[in-house]
Amino acid sequence: MALSILPSHGDGFRLHPVAPRLAPMFCLALLTASCALASFAFACVTPFAAFAVVAAAMLPLRPALLVVTGAWLVNQTIGFGALHYPVDAGTIAWGFVIGAAALLATAISSMVPGLLPRGRTPLVLAIMLVTAYAVYELALLAATPFLGGEGAFTVAIVTRIALTCAVWLAGLVAVCEIVRLVDPFRHKGAMSA
Repeated sequence: MALSILPSHGDGFRLHPVAPRLAPMFCLALLTASCALASFAFACVTPFAAFAVVAAAMLPLRPALLVVTGAWLVNQTIGFGALHYPVDAGTIAWGFVIGAAALLATAISSMVPGLLPRGRTPLVLAIMLVTAYAVYELALLAATPFLGGEGAFTVAIVTRIALTCAVWLAGLVAVCEIVRLVDPFRHKGAMSA
């Protein structure tokens, strides 16, 4: 069964698990809940590239950036509040770098669908993820001369995080598809014949 959460008419590449008017709130709820889960489960390995792809695939750029910012704020709140990240200049700076990298990944991945043929949802999402992940990791790597941490960029670590992002993206798209199929937001009075 092919993914059918994309529209068949020409309003661009978008995941459509809910009505367009509800998409920003749905995406915010989905990504902040997912970010909270990931933050507690993985601490410093929150799959922001996967979150960037879902936001970019579901929303226009400005709302996508706002939703990813909300997810990043949840991550930082949990990190400093519940997981007791050290409150020092380096950790705070890394937090901002992670946020900037997530926003950059969102912006760049939002451009990908316009460059690819329409109607190939899995391929488009995969290319969006590869692009978002590469941009995200390169942005983080660019900060290491100033903040340290180059040891976190071994092939094994980068590959493990990439696979984690791929699994999260698959899970988030599956949630979108389930919500679309169940359609909990449909109007009670509107019944199909």
